[in-house]
Amino acid sequence: MARKMRIRIPNLNWWMVSTFVLLIILVVSLTQSFNFTGKFLGGTTQDDIAKKTADFINENLVAEGTSITVVSVEEISGMYKITTDYRGTEIPVFVTKDGSYMFLEGFEMNVQVQESETTTTQQTTLTCDDVQKSDEPVLEAYVVSYCPYGLQMQRVLTKIAEDIPSLADNIKIRYIGAISGGQVQAMHGEEEAQENLRQICIREEQSSKYWTYLESFMQDGNYESALQTAKIDKTKLDECMTDPDKGLKYAEEDFTKADQFGVRGSPTLIINNQGQISEFDFGGRTAEAVKSVLCCGFSTEPSDCSKTLDQSQANAGFTPDYSGTGGTGSC
Repeated sequence: MARKMRIRIPNLNWWMVSTFVLLIILVVSLTQSFNFTGKFLGGTTQDDIAKKTADFINENLVAEGTSITVVSVEEISGMYKITTDYRGTEIPVFVTKDGSYMFLEGFEMNVQVQESETTTTQQTTLTCDDVQKSDEPVLEAYVVSYCPYGLQMQRVLTKIAEDIPSLADNIKIRYIGAISGGQVQAMHGEEEAQENLRQICIREEQSSKYWTYLESFMQDGNYESALQTAKIDKTKLDECMTDPDKGLKYAEEDFTKADQFGVRGSPTLIINNQGQISEFDFGGRTAEAVKSVLCCGFSTEPSDCSKTLDQSQANAGFTPDYSGTGGTGSC
């Protein structure tokens, strides 16, 4: 069977590029979902446009129960740059001066982009036939905690662990990021970095409560409520998150492995410590499809692999509902 090839581009400030791609996907999705024609604003004054931009984002782009606020507005290169604050993270958006179109990222083309040390690589996506089998296979899912599509994959894996508990130990959710100056870094800012670290610590030191915590957190992004629901030992968690020999060490292992396998998007699946495998070759982000990916890793499939799970595409983003709108992107 022919292998599918993915060509990786040089890693030029990848976090910014990934966020840009995600935001474009969100706009396209919303264009289809809301029959959006391109014009969303009216009015001509700077303050009016800023207010209506905030209203549009709050009604259509952010998780239910959350909102952005306008921090500042400035005219730049014939457009308005509107800096917004979302859950402690400043995010700029750009709006045409007539208030007709909004852009979710801007790139300064007069400044040379600094190339990283990463070189162009080829990444092979495995098929089921390619997978080296194991008596104890492991399916690793690399995500970030505020990526809608990372949440979608976590929702799928939580469903598998709930419906077939015998497979839970064969699943490991890992996180994408970096460590700089003794601090965890993430593509969507400090809040996400801390949540990634929080989930890593729960996974490593309170593993029996990990799936319960995730299930609660994915409903609305309220980690305090999720900690209570999962009965997390907060003292132990705080110690892990502040001790560099614990939390940072666990996180560094995730980040190193992500680099080893060329992981650049949330979510990315790795099977049997061998290489990337795509859930879309098995049916998408459904419990049944991802269960099939995992079962490809067994030397001899256990009887539980014959159980048919939910075949609907899982919801992306924060929501209490398992399925509904679906989503096929990545961060």
